[in-house]
Parts: sequence; C-alpha cells; structure tokens
Amino acid sequence: MEHTQVEAEKEPTQIDTDNQPGLNHQHWLSRNRLIAANGAFTIYATALAIDTGHADRTWAIWAAVGYGLTTLIIWLTRHTKVSVIWPLLVALAGALAAPVTWLVTRVTPTPEVQVISRSAVLLLQHGTPYLPAAGLDTWLSYNPYLPVMAVFGLPRALGASGLFGDPRLWLTAVSIALIWAAFTVAAPHRRCEDCRHNTTLSTVFFAASPVIAFPLAVGITDPPVIALMFLTLALIARPSGLFRAAVALGVACAMKATAWPAVPMIAAAVAVRHGAQAVWRFTGVVICVAGLLAVALAPAALLDPYAFLQNTVLFPLGLSAHKTPAASPLPGHLLATTGMAGHWAAVALLVAAGLGFAVSLIIRPPADGRAAAWRLALGLAVMFTLAPATRWGYFVYPIGLVGWMVLTQSPAGADQGASPPVKVPAQA
Repeated sequence: MEHTQVEAEKEPTQIDTDNQPGLNHQHWLSRNRLIAANGAFTIYATALAIDTGHADRTWAIWAAVGYGLTTLIIWLTRHTKVSVIWPLLVALAGALAAPVTWLVTRVTPTPEVQVISRSAVLLLQHGTPYLPAAGLDTWLSYNPYLPVMAVFGLPRALGASGLFGDPRLWLTAVSIALIWAAFTVAAPHRRCEDCRHNTTLSTVFFAASPVIAFPLAVGITDPPVIALMFLTLALIARPSGLFRAAVALGVACAMKATAWPAVPMIAAAVAVRHGAQAVWRFTGVVICVAGLLAVALAPAALLDPYAFLQNTVLFPLGLSAHKTPAASPLPGHLLATTGMAGHWAAVALLVAAGLGFAVSLIIRPPADGRAAAWRLALGLAVMFTLAPATRWGYFVYPIGLVGWMVLTQSPAGADQGASPPVKVPAQA
C-alpha cells in the first residue's frame, strides 16, 4: 500500500480543465446592461425616426420596434433562466434583417448602393470601377471607395436580382462573419463552452447595434472595414497571428481609405509586442496585400491615374469639381465653407493632427492591441472632426472601437478567488 502511494505521488499530473472553475467567465453584457443598452438604442432609433426621412427613417422605425421589444423581453425574463441570446435575436431581426429586406425590395437604392453596383459593372466591362475624369458630371458619378469594395456589387453585375443582387445583403453577411471571427480569436479559451457562448452573444449584440445595423441597412460601406479592424486587433495579440492580421488589414486598406490610419497605429503596437523586425514584416504584408488586390481588381485604373485620384482622393477631400451633399456641420466642414483659404486651413489642421499622432506613436507607442484600439479611436475621431468633407456617420469607427474594447475586456474578478486547478494522475 505504501509503495503504491509513493508511486502515485511521483506520477506526472495533468490539469483537469473540464472541472476547472477558472474557465467559467461572466460576460460583460449582463441583463441589466443589456436592458440599459437596448433602452438607449430604442430612444436613439425613435429620435431618428422623428428627425430624418427616406431610408434612414425606415430603418429607425423598424429598429425602434426591435430594440423596444428586446428591452421589454429581457426585463420580463430577468428572474427566469431564459438566455438573453433569444431577445437579442429579436433586436437583430428588427434592426437589421427586417429593414434590409424591406429597403431592398420596396425602396429605391440609396446613393451608396448605386455607386457600388455601378462600380462592379464598370469593373467587368472596362477593368476599372471608376469613371474617367470626363464622365464625372455629377457628385453621384464619383466612386470614393477603393477597388475591393466593388466586389459587393458583382452579384448584381453578374445577373442576380432582388435581395440576392443587392450589395447590402453581401455587406451584411461578410460583416457579421468577420465580427464573429474577431470575437472568436479574442476569446480567452478556444474550447471553453462559456467562451463560445460569449462569442455568440457579443456578435449578435454588436451586429444588432446601431453602429453596425444602421449603416448596413442603408448601404453605407463602413461595417466590413470596422470588422476587419477588429479581426486585426484580435490577431496581433497572438504571435502566430501576425501574418493573418496583416492580410486582414491589407484587405481593409484595399476596400476603403478610412482603414489606412489603422496601419501606423497597429504597427506601433506590433513593434512593442514583437520587435522591430516583426513590424517591418507586418507593414510590408499590409502594403503588398492592399496593392496586389487593387491591381487585380482595377488593372485598367493604372492607365488612368488621374481618374483614380479624382475619385478616391480629391472627391473625399472636397477638392473636386462636384462636392458631396453628405456633409455634416463639423468644425472642418464649417471652416472649409468659408472659402478656399478656409478649406486649405482645414486640410492643414488635418495634416497637423496626423503629424501629432505620428509623433505620439514614436514617443509613447501603444503597448498592446487594446491600447492601439484606443489610440486609433481617438485619432479617427479627430480626423473626422477636422476633415473638410465629412459626416456624422464616420463616427461609427471610434464608437465601434470603444465598444470592441469594452466587450473584449477581461471580466472583473473572473479569475480572482478561483480555486486552483484540479490535478489528477496522468495515468488516471
């Protein structure tokens, strides 16, 4: 008996993770917080329905009903064991599925949808998603997006019709898939049942929120870019994920110019975490992926660089012959409306702000992905505030990044006070 006990004590042990209390995580989205969040979403959607019109009002009416029902259901089931995922699916249906279906099948496409659809047709016919400078006769003729965005219009250009031919369906599907992938990568444990549940909960909540649902319903193209930023931030936390993070950010940079400010911010965090050699590889892969995708999807644009400049640089900066009507009364726009001197002053302030953030990255670089997300949110907020041609809708980027940091933070006290792992003999 004594001999057996001694051998058992000498045997190697393994951690019984299935019975380890430390793997049980309490999600930040508690019932009370979900009630507060969906209540706030209800108020926002109701105010928007009263104050706006056209497609925005249509979304707001559907969303107000969805958010309101979700708030009521969560409150009524607060003392039951009903999972909060079910009322959140009501919010997803009311804020995203229903308005997208209604707007696609019953309402004239928004300008953003028209631009994406036309760019796909031009890409198939002429090898470039941009009209030549001579064809830019109205503000709607411009295509401010980078070449990859035209992919979302290809189903219609190839003959699809109805819901399956509308870019909004594909923007929605890709955005939700990328958000789910980002939360999956950011989860503390891959095989933990609680982590998988929290990933689903975070994905549904974020997709149903006005930050993602509203732009998708009206055809605004920011959600897939935001989702790719999330995925990049999640991947850089893992040494084995740097290459995939660079590819994800490269795709975003080939999709829309608003992704490019993320490159120096995230590269600075990569330098701190993984060293100077890693940051050069990371930045090189981002630029190569973005460049190769742009050339592959718009080969003819290389033959007409002035048209590319007019569409993707001068028009967004308000320097083209035709100005976008989607301008909000933010400081940069108000300064630009005072005349050419005011316009260049706004551009100078924007450049100065960019240089200031560049210096801050050298003096005090972000230590990790969360710090990079915060710095990026602040930088984008300043950029959108000072840009000569901007709109309120761009602030979904900083708001989304702050939401990402909140939902991916470690639960307070989740691992504190947990009993130590149970050790069992390896042979057992």
